[in-house]
Amino acid sequence: MPQTMQAMIFEGAGLPLRLHNVPVPDPGPGELRIAVAACGVCRTDLHIARGDLRHPKPMLIPGHEIVGQVESCGAGVTAFKPGDRVGVPWLGHTCGHCSYCLRHQENLCDTPQFTGYTRDGGYAEYVVADSSYCFRIPPTYDDEHAAPLLCAGLIGYRTLRMAGLAGDAHRIGIYGFGAAAHLVTQIAVAQGREVYAFTRTGDTGAQQLAYQTGACWAGSSDLQSPVPLDAALIFAPVGALVPKALSAVGKGGTVVCGGIHMSDIPSMPYQLLWEERRLCSVANLTRADGIALMDIATRTQLHTHTTAYPLEQANAALADLREGRLSGAAVLRLRQ
Repeated sequence: MPQTMQAMIFEGAGLPLRLHNVPVPDPGPGELRIAVAACGVCRTDLHIARGDLRHPKPMLIPGHEIVGQVESCGAGVTAFKPGDRVGVPWLGHTCGHCSYCLRHQENLCDTPQFTGYTRDGGYAEYVVADSSYCFRIPPTYDDEHAAPLLCAGLIGYRTLRMAGLAGDAHRIGIYGFGAAAHLVTQIAVAQGREVYAFTRTGDTGAQQLAYQTGACWAGSSDLQSPVPLDAALIFAPVGALVPKALSAVGKGGTVVCGGIHMSDIPSMPYQLLWEERRLCSVANLTRADGIALMDIATRTQLHTHTTAYPLEQANAALADLREGRLSGAAVLRLRQ
């Protein structure tokens, strides 16, 4: 077992990540040390790097879409053993005793820990994670293609679930067609829904991906929806899309904002919200979401579209994500 490892370190807002040799972490009670095989690059990582999300852990190792193999277990771990393949998501720990945890809303915990934000994440050769917040990965997915399930898939699934059951929310609009959208489209289509994809103007690559993953229509977010929608999911961090989405949903429709950060929502007439339309947001995820998604991913093979980068090119992956040069999800590969 090596005593040091390579890791990409976040040193401050606006600064590029830097490759460092740092000590290999030891697992504490209830924790796993995981040899990282792949780690997805999420838009949340971009928000951390730009300083949109404040108060990250000092000298942070980002990354929260982690797939790897358990290398060792801390005291008290019974659910996993060395050699098991596991996934590590954004939600890294909750207190278990605040009012939200007690009513099964651990995603709203008052004192949570988040992987790759308030505790070190997967832009490194090894990571330590609370075993209670790790998931088994379906064997039909290799490491690279499993990684996006751990956030893009989870947040997409929770966002879709908040839009309503398939019988009530049959026609779904998706604004911002990237990692989360291309997975949630497949889930929605498998549930018998229709998906309408709205992308950046001229982003023919995203529109093509939308059709490939089952959307029945794809076009610019500047266009009016070809049909009244039952619900709309917003994954792009653009507040101006909220009134657009509200104008596209019918009476009683729901608009769900799936991102952790969004630019300001512009002033809009009350008429857009009237007639019992609903506007809500998704905050984090629960372990129940993870179990449900892994069950869906086992029964319905989800095709994740990925672009792989070596660890030392994490800055390039973030830049490609920021500039819209990616179709699907970026993933750092650490082991073949």
